[in-house]
Amino acid sequence: MAPGIRSRLVVRSVQKVSSTRAFARIAPHLVPAMDRAVHRLTRGKVLLSAQLLPGIVLTVRGARSGLERRTPLACMPEGEGGWILVGSNFGRPDHPAWTANLLAHPDAVISWQGEDIPVRARLLEGEERDAAWKAVLAFWPPYATYQARIDREIRLFRIVRRGTQRSRRQSTSGLPPA
Repeated sequence: MAPGIRSRLVVRSVQKVSSTRAFARIAPHLVPAMDRAVHRLTRGKVLLSAQLLPGIVLTVRGARSGLERRTPLACMPEGEGGWILVGSNFGRPDHPAWTANLLAHPDAVISWQGEDIPVRARLLEGEERDAAWKAVLAFWPPYATYQARIDREIRLFRIVRRGTQRSRRQSTSGLPPA
């Protein structure tokens, strides 16, 4: 079997598995823990889940605690210095905590391909969200299954690079003070 065909079969198989309710129960506990461990061991160069989908590690202040939170996430890259983040929570009923954190603290840092990048997040709404949602579904069709399973609208965020100038008040992580 040709490598391209084999790779498409693997992706389709993973898409099918990731659309199941069993995956939605197990994945939120297993995938981030594995990603964090591998990301730490490789000094930010590898995310296991990024072998199928592009991925980042988001560092953002907690909405209530103000403490830094690190969350491995799949993302959809958008050209130079932009990404779409999908708050699917694997099709579970509640919004993932990282989305509340970004709403409260839109300035964050991502680890992307081994580089730490200061970013600003913006919740997408209306027509802009609709256009991004269509692109996201073309990028990873299982998101449609996740949305069909839940009553809430899945949050989409566009994150873009912040300016390269760092404020004296910013912490060494690149996050502004709490």
